Amino acid sequence: MFLEWIYPLVKYFTPLNVFRYLTFRSAYAAVTALLVAFLFGPVIIEKLRKIKFGQSIRLDGPQSHLVKTGTPTMGGLLIIAAAAAATLLWVDLSNRYIWICIGSMLGFGALGFIDDWLKIKKKNSDGISAKAKLAGQGAVALVAVLFLYFDPSTQMTLLYVPFFKNPVVDLGAFWIPIAVVYVVGWSNAVNLSDGLDGLATGLVIMAVIAFSILTYLTGRADWSEYLGIPFIRGSGELTVFCLALLGACVGFLWFNAHPAEVFMGDVGSLSLGGVLAVLALVVKKELLLFIIGGVFILEEGSVALQVLYFKATKGKRIFRMAPLHHHFELSGWQETKVVTRFWILGGLFAIIALSTLKIQ
Repeated sequence: MFLEWIYPLVKYFTPLNVFRYLTFRSAYAAVTALLVAFLFGPVIIEKLRKIKFGQSIRLDGPQSHLVKTGTPTMGGLLIIAAAAAATLLWVDLSNRYIWICIGSMLGFGALGFIDDWLKIKKKNSDGISAKAKLAGQGAVALVAVLFLYFDPSTQMTLLYVPFFKNPVVDLGAFWIPIAVVYVVGWSNAVNLSDGLDGLATGLVIMAVIAFSILTYLTGRADWSEYLGIPFIRGSGELTVFCLALLGACVGFLWFNAHPAEVFMGDVGSLSLGGVLAVLALVVKKELLLFIIGGVFILEEGSVALQVLYFKATKGKRIFRMAPLHHHFELSGWQETKVVTRFWILGGLFAIIALSTLKIQ
Protein backbone atom coordinates (compact mmCIF):
# COMPACT_ATOMS: atom_id res chain seq x y z
CA MET A 1 0.00 0.00 0.00
CA PHE A 2 2.85 2.36 0.88
CA LEU A 3 4.40 1.50 -2.49
CA GLU A 4 1.31 2.69 -4.37
CA TRP A 5 0.94 5.83 -2.25
CA ILE A 6 4.50 6.96 -1.76
CA TYR A 7 6.56 5.80 -4.74
CA PRO A 8 4.82 8.18 -7.21
CA LEU A 9 6.16 11.03 -5.06
CA VAL A 10 9.78 10.08 -5.82
CA LYS A 11 9.94 12.67 -8.61
CA TYR A 12 9.35 15.34 -5.96
CA PHE A 13 11.50 13.85 -3.19
CA THR A 14 14.12 11.34 -4.38
CA PRO A 15 14.89 9.74 -0.97
CA LEU A 16 11.46 8.10 -1.22
CA ASN A 17 13.03 5.88 -3.89
CA VAL A 18 13.98 3.59 -1.00
CA PHE A 19 10.41 2.27 -1.01
CA ARG A 20 11.17 0.62 -4.34
CA TYR A 21 13.66 -1.74 -2.75
CA LEU A 22 12.35 -5.16 -1.76
CA THR A 23 14.82 -5.54 1.10
CA PHE A 24 13.74 -2.24 2.67
CA ARG A 25 10.05 -3.06 2.49
CA SER A 26 10.62 -6.60 3.75
CA ALA A 27 12.60 -5.42 6.76
CA TYR A 28 9.98 -2.89 7.74
CA ALA A 29 7.20 -5.38 7.21
CA ALA A 30 8.90 -7.50 9.90
CA VAL A 31 9.23 -4.50 12.21
CA THR A 32 5.60 -3.48 11.62
CA ALA A 33 4.26 -6.97 12.35
CA LEU A 34 6.42 -7.21 15.47
CA LEU A 35 5.13 -3.89 16.78
CA VAL A 36 1.51 -4.82 16.02
CA ALA A 37 1.95 -8.07 17.95
CA PHE A 38 3.60 -6.30 20.90
CA LEU A 39 0.99 -3.54 21.05
CA PHE A 40 -2.14 -5.61 20.59
CA GLY A 41 -0.99 -8.85 22.20
CA PRO A 42 -1.90 -7.88 25.79
CA VAL A 43 -5.25 -6.47 24.62
CA ILE A 44 -6.19 -9.64 22.75
CA ILE A 45 -5.03 -11.92 25.57
CA GLU A 46 -7.07 -9.97 28.12
CA LYS A 47 -10.10 -10.04 25.85
CA LEU A 48 -9.79 -13.81 25.36
CA ARG A 49 -9.48 -14.23 29.12
CA LYS A 50 -12.58 -12.12 29.82
CA ILE A 51 -14.76 -14.03 27.37
CA LYS A 52 -13.33 -17.27 28.80
CA PHE A 53 -11.83 -18.58 25.56
CA GLY A 54 -9.60 -20.96 27.52
CA GLN A 55 -7.78 -24.08 26.37
CA SER A 56 -9.14 -27.52 27.27
CA ILE A 57 -6.33 -29.95 28.10
CA ARG A 58 -6.39 -33.65 27.15
CA LEU A 59 -6.88 -35.76 30.27
CA ASP A 60 -4.79 -38.58 28.79
CA GLY A 61 -1.81 -36.30 28.23
CA PRO A 62 1.09 -35.44 30.56
CA GLN A 63 -0.33 -34.56 33.99
CA SER A 64 1.95 -31.52 34.19
CA HIS A 65 -0.18 -29.91 31.46
CA LEU A 66 -3.34 -29.86 33.54
CA VAL A 67 -2.24 -26.57 35.14
CA LYS A 68 -2.56 -25.00 31.67
CA THR A 69 -6.31 -25.56 31.61
CA GLY A 70 -8.06 -22.25 31.00
CA THR A 71 -5.05 -20.53 29.42
CA PRO A 72 -6.43 -18.27 26.65
CA THR A 73 -6.35 -19.87 23.21
CA MET A 74 -6.99 -18.60 19.66
CA GLY A 75 -3.83 -16.47 19.92
CA GLY A 76 -3.20 -17.34 16.29
CA LEU A 77 -5.57 -14.49 15.50
CA LEU A 78 -2.79 -12.15 16.61
CA ILE A 79 -0.30 -13.79 14.21
CA ILE A 80 -2.72 -13.64 11.28
CA ALA A 81 -3.75 -10.03 11.95
CA ALA A 82 -0.19 -8.76 12.44
CA ALA A 83 1.17 -10.59 9.39
CA ALA A 84 -1.70 -9.57 7.11
CA ALA A 85 -1.66 -5.92 8.20
CA ALA A 86 2.10 -5.56 7.81
CA THR A 87 2.08 -7.32 4.43
CA LEU A 88 -0.67 -5.12 3.01
CA LEU A 89 1.14 -1.98 4.14
CA TRP A 90 4.51 -2.81 2.58
CA VAL A 91 3.82 -5.13 -0.36
CA ASP A 92 3.12 -4.55 -4.04
CA LEU A 93 -0.64 -5.14 -4.01
CA SER A 94 -0.69 -6.15 -7.68
CA ASN A 95 1.26 -9.35 -6.95
CA ARG A 96 -1.06 -12.35 -7.25
CA TYR A 97 1.12 -14.65 -5.13
CA ILE A 98 0.64 -12.34 -2.16
CA TRP A 99 -3.13 -12.63 -2.39
CA ILE A 100 -2.95 -16.42 -2.74
CA CYS A 101 -0.83 -16.69 0.41
CA ILE A 102 -2.94 -14.26 2.43
CA GLY A 103 -6.12 -15.97 1.23
CA SER A 104 -4.75 -19.39 2.22
CA MET A 105 -3.73 -18.11 5.63
CA LEU A 106 -7.17 -16.60 6.22
CA GLY A 107 -8.97 -19.69 4.91
CA PHE A 108 -7.12 -22.14 7.14
CA GLY A 109 -7.38 -19.64 9.98
CA ALA A 110 -11.17 -19.51 9.64
CA LEU A 111 -11.37 -23.31 9.76
CA GLY A 112 -9.12 -23.34 12.84
CA PHE A 113 -11.25 -20.66 14.48
CA ILE A 114 -14.37 -22.81 14.11
CA ASP A 115 -12.49 -25.81 15.53
CA ASP A 116 -11.23 -23.80 18.53
CA TRP A 117 -14.66 -22.30 19.16
CA LEU A 118 -16.30 -25.74 19.22
CA LYS A 119 -13.68 -26.98 21.68
CA ILE A 120 -14.44 -24.06 23.97
CA LYS A 121 -18.19 -24.53 23.60
CA LYS A 122 -17.98 -28.27 24.37
CA LYS A 123 -15.38 -27.66 27.14
CA ASN A 124 -13.16 -30.47 25.89
CA SER A 125 -10.42 -31.07 23.31
CA ASP A 126 -12.87 -32.27 20.63
CA GLY A 127 -13.67 -29.72 17.94
CA ILE A 128 -14.66 -30.33 14.36
CA SER A 129 -14.87 -34.01 13.46
CA ALA A 130 -11.81 -35.41 11.68
CA LYS A 131 -13.73 -35.89 8.43
CA ALA A 132 -15.18 -32.39 8.49
CA LYS A 133 -11.79 -30.85 9.26
CA LEU A 134 -10.11 -32.72 6.39
CA ALA A 135 -12.92 -31.68 4.05
CA GLY A 136 -12.52 -28.03 5.09
CA GLN A 137 -8.75 -28.18 4.72
CA GLY A 138 -9.12 -29.83 1.34
CA ALA A 139 -11.49 -27.12 0.14
CA VAL A 140 -9.16 -24.28 1.16
CA ALA A 141 -6.16 -26.08 -0.30
CA LEU A 142 -7.98 -26.77 -3.57
CA VAL A 143 -8.81 -23.10 -4.09
CA ALA A 144 -5.18 -22.09 -3.53
CA VAL A 145 -3.87 -24.88 -5.75
CA LEU A 146 -6.23 -24.01 -8.61
CA PHE A 147 -5.13 -20.36 -8.51
CA LEU A 148 -1.54 -21.56 -8.80
CA TYR A 149 -2.33 -24.15 -11.48
CA PHE A 150 -3.87 -21.53 -13.75
CA ASP A 151 -0.94 -19.19 -13.16
CA PRO A 152 0.50 -17.62 -16.35
CA SER A 153 3.80 -19.29 -15.43
CA THR A 154 4.30 -22.71 -17.00
CA GLN A 155 6.44 -24.01 -14.13
CA MET A 156 3.88 -24.77 -11.44
CA THR A 157 3.36 -28.42 -12.40
CA LEU A 158 7.07 -29.17 -12.66
CA LEU A 159 8.63 -31.18 -9.85
CA TYR A 160 12.11 -30.18 -8.71
CA VAL A 161 14.29 -32.41 -6.56
CA PRO A 162 17.09 -31.13 -4.30
CA PHE A 163 20.57 -31.58 -5.82
CA PHE A 164 19.14 -31.55 -9.39
CA LYS A 165 19.11 -28.35 -11.47
CA ASN A 166 16.40 -29.39 -13.89
CA PRO A 167 12.87 -30.60 -13.11
CA VAL A 168 12.54 -34.37 -13.02
CA VAL A 169 8.93 -34.60 -14.21
CA ASP A 170 5.97 -32.50 -15.31
CA LEU A 171 3.01 -33.73 -13.25
CA GLY A 172 0.47 -31.96 -15.45
CA ALA A 173 -3.11 -32.14 -14.14
CA PHE A 174 -2.05 -34.75 -11.57
CA TRP A 175 -0.27 -31.90 -9.79
CA ILE A 176 -3.63 -30.62 -8.53
CA PRO A 177 -4.64 -33.55 -6.25
CA ILE A 178 -1.03 -34.10 -5.19
CA ALA A 179 -0.67 -30.42 -4.24
CA VAL A 180 -3.96 -30.46 -2.31
CA VAL A 181 -2.87 -33.49 -0.24
CA TYR A 182 0.51 -31.80 0.26
CA VAL A 183 -0.99 -28.59 1.64
CA VAL A 184 -3.42 -30.44 3.91
CA GLY A 185 -0.61 -32.66 5.19
CA TRP A 186 1.57 -29.72 6.16
CA SER A 187 -1.33 -27.92 7.79
CA ASN A 188 -1.84 -30.95 10.02
CA ALA A 189 1.88 -31.40 10.65
CA VAL A 190 2.20 -27.97 12.26
CA ASN A 191 -1.07 -28.54 14.11
CA LEU A 192 0.29 -31.76 15.67
CA SER A 193 3.47 -29.95 16.76
CA ASP A 194 1.54 -27.33 18.70
CA GLY A 195 1.57 -29.09 22.06
CA LEU A 196 4.19 -27.33 24.18
CA ASP A 197 4.74 -23.67 25.08
CA GLY A 198 6.45 -21.97 22.14
CA LEU A 199 7.29 -25.20 20.30
CA ALA A 200 5.33 -24.74 17.06
CA THR A 201 5.94 -20.97 17.04
CA GLY A 202 9.72 -21.38 17.25
CA LEU A 203 9.78 -24.10 14.58
CA VAL A 204 7.68 -21.97 12.22
CA ILE A 205 10.10 -19.08 12.78
CA MET A 206 12.99 -21.29 11.60
CA ALA A 207 11.04 -22.35 8.52
CA VAL A 208 9.93 -18.81 7.68
CA ILE A 209 13.52 -17.53 7.88
CA ALA A 210 14.49 -20.19 5.34
CA PHE A 211 11.60 -19.24 3.05
CA SER A 212 12.46 -15.54 3.33
CA ILE A 213 15.80 -16.41 1.74
CA LEU A 214 14.28 -18.81 -0.81
CA THR A 215 11.61 -16.39 -2.03
CA TYR A 216 14.17 -13.61 -2.44
CA LEU A 217 16.55 -15.82 -4.44
CA THR A 218 13.80 -17.41 -6.54
CA GLY A 219 12.41 -14.00 -7.47
CA ARG A 220 15.75 -12.75 -8.84
CA ALA A 221 16.83 -13.94 -12.27
CA ASP A 222 20.54 -13.41 -11.55
CA TRP A 223 20.67 -15.34 -8.28
CA SER A 224 18.39 -18.14 -9.48
CA GLU A 225 20.53 -18.63 -12.57
CA TYR A 226 23.71 -18.63 -10.48
CA LEU A 227 22.33 -21.21 -8.04
CA GLY A 228 20.64 -23.33 -10.69
CA ILE A 229 17.17 -22.99 -9.16
CA PRO A 230 13.94 -22.09 -11.00
CA PHE A 231 13.25 -18.38 -11.49
CA ILE A 232 9.63 -17.58 -10.63
CA ARG A 233 8.80 -14.05 -11.77
CA GLY A 234 7.05 -12.13 -8.99
CA SER A 235 7.86 -14.58 -6.22
CA GLY A 236 10.42 -12.21 -4.75
CA GLU A 237 7.58 -10.06 -3.43
CA LEU A 238 6.72 -12.96 -1.11
CA THR A 239 9.82 -11.99 0.88
CA VAL A 240 7.74 -9.14 2.28
CA PHE A 241 5.04 -11.59 3.32
CA CYS A 242 7.58 -14.01 4.84
CA LEU A 243 9.25 -11.34 6.94
CA ALA A 244 5.89 -9.96 8.02
CA LEU A 245 4.98 -13.48 9.12
CA LEU A 246 8.35 -13.76 10.86
CA GLY A 247 7.77 -10.54 12.79
CA ALA A 248 4.27 -11.67 13.77
CA CYS A 249 5.53 -15.04 15.03
CA VAL A 250 8.38 -13.48 17.01
CA GLY A 251 5.93 -11.02 18.57
CA PHE A 252 3.56 -13.86 19.43
CA LEU A 253 6.39 -15.92 20.92
CA TRP A 254 6.89 -13.13 23.48
CA PHE A 255 3.54 -14.18 24.99
CA ASN A 256 3.65 -17.86 24.00
CA ALA A 257 7.02 -18.71 25.58
CA HIS A 258 6.98 -20.83 28.75
CA PRO A 259 4.94 -20.32 30.84
CA ALA A 260 2.57 -19.41 28.01
CA GLU A 261 0.13 -16.55 28.51
CA VAL A 262 -1.74 -17.60 25.36
CA PHE A 263 -1.84 -20.54 22.95
CA MET A 264 -2.10 -20.12 19.18
CA GLY A 265 -4.85 -22.73 18.89
CA ASP A 266 -5.87 -24.36 15.62
CA VAL A 267 -6.57 -20.92 14.17
CA GLY A 268 -2.81 -20.38 14.26
CA SER A 269 -1.34 -23.84 13.66
CA LEU A 270 -3.58 -24.79 10.72
CA SER A 271 -3.00 -21.45 8.98
CA LEU A 272 0.77 -21.47 9.52
CA GLY A 273 1.18 -25.02 8.25
CA GLY A 274 -1.03 -24.38 5.24
CA VAL A 275 0.73 -21.18 4.22
CA LEU A 276 4.19 -22.78 4.51
CA ALA A 277 3.05 -25.43 2.04
CA VAL A 278 1.64 -22.82 -0.35
CA LEU A 279 4.94 -20.91 -0.21
CA ALA A 280 6.79 -24.13 -1.07
CA LEU A 281 4.48 -24.72 -4.05
CA VAL A 282 5.05 -21.20 -5.40
CA VAL A 283 8.86 -21.30 -5.27
CA LYS A 284 9.03 -24.96 -6.33
CA LYS A 285 10.59 -26.18 -3.08
CA GLU A 286 7.95 -28.81 -2.29
CA LEU A 287 10.49 -31.53 -1.50
CA LEU A 288 12.93 -29.15 0.18
CA LEU A 289 10.22 -28.31 2.73
CA PHE A 290 10.53 -31.88 4.01
CA ILE A 291 14.06 -30.95 5.10
CA ILE A 292 13.24 -27.41 6.28
CA GLY A 293 10.32 -28.74 8.33
CA GLY A 294 12.11 -31.90 9.40
CA VAL A 295 10.87 -31.64 12.98
CA PHE A 296 7.28 -31.35 11.76
CA ILE A 297 7.82 -34.55 9.75
CA LEU A 298 9.16 -36.32 12.83
CA GLU A 299 6.15 -35.18 14.84
CA GLU A 300 3.60 -36.22 12.22
CA GLY A 301 5.49 -39.44 11.51
CA SER A 302 5.50 -40.40 15.18
CA VAL A 303 1.71 -40.15 15.26
CA ALA A 304 1.34 -42.28 12.12
CA LEU A 305 3.75 -44.93 13.43
CA GLN A 306 2.06 -45.00 16.82
CA VAL A 307 -1.39 -45.55 15.30
CA LEU A 308 -0.22 -48.20 12.81
CA TYR A 309 1.81 -50.11 15.41
CA PHE A 310 -1.02 -49.91 17.94
CA LYS A 311 -3.47 -51.42 15.46
CA ALA A 312 -1.03 -54.05 14.18
CA THR A 313 -0.05 -55.26 17.67
CA LYS A 314 -3.53 -54.82 19.18
CA GLY A 315 -2.61 -52.37 21.89
CA LYS A 316 1.19 -52.02 22.03
CA ARG A 317 2.95 -48.67 21.57
CA ILE A 318 6.29 -47.55 20.14
CA PHE A 319 6.32 -44.24 21.99
CA ARG A 320 5.14 -43.44 25.50
CA MET A 321 2.83 -40.94 23.81
CA ALA A 322 2.54 -39.30 20.42
CA PRO A 323 3.31 -36.74 19.02
CA LEU A 324 7.02 -37.15 19.70
CA HIS A 325 7.39 -34.14 22.03
CA HIS A 326 5.09 -35.83 24.56
CA HIS A 327 7.21 -39.00 24.45
CA PHE A 328 10.26 -37.06 25.63
CA GLU A 329 8.21 -35.27 28.29
CA LEU A 330 7.01 -38.60 29.69
CA SER A 331 10.60 -39.85 29.52
CA GLY A 332 11.59 -37.24 32.09
CA TRP A 333 12.64 -34.22 30.03
CA GLN A 334 11.43 -30.83 31.23
CA GLU A 335 9.08 -29.05 28.84
CA THR A 336 11.54 -26.22 28.24
CA LYS A 337 14.31 -28.71 27.41
CA VAL A 338 12.13 -30.48 24.84
CA VAL A 339 11.19 -27.17 23.22
CA THR A 340 14.77 -25.84 23.14
CA ARG A 341 16.18 -29.04 21.67
CA PHE A 342 13.47 -29.23 19.04
CA TRP A 343 14.20 -25.59 18.13
CA ILE A 344 17.87 -26.49 17.71
CA LEU A 345 16.90 -29.36 15.43
CA GLY A 346 14.59 -27.04 13.49
CA GLY A 347 17.42 -24.56 12.94
CA LEU A 348 19.77 -27.37 11.89
CA PHE A 349 17.26 -28.70 9.35
CA ALA A 350 16.79 -25.20 7.90
CA ILE A 351 20.56 -24.73 7.51
CA ILE A 352 20.94 -28.13 5.84
CA ALA A 353 18.11 -27.32 3.43
CA LEU A 354 19.63 -23.98 2.45
CA SER A 355 23.03 -25.61 1.95
CA THR A 356 21.58 -27.79 -0.81
CA LEU A 357 21.20 -24.71 -3.01
CA LYS A 358 24.93 -24.80 -3.72
CA ILE A 359 24.99 -28.56 -4.26
CA GLN A 360 23.19 -28.74 -7.57
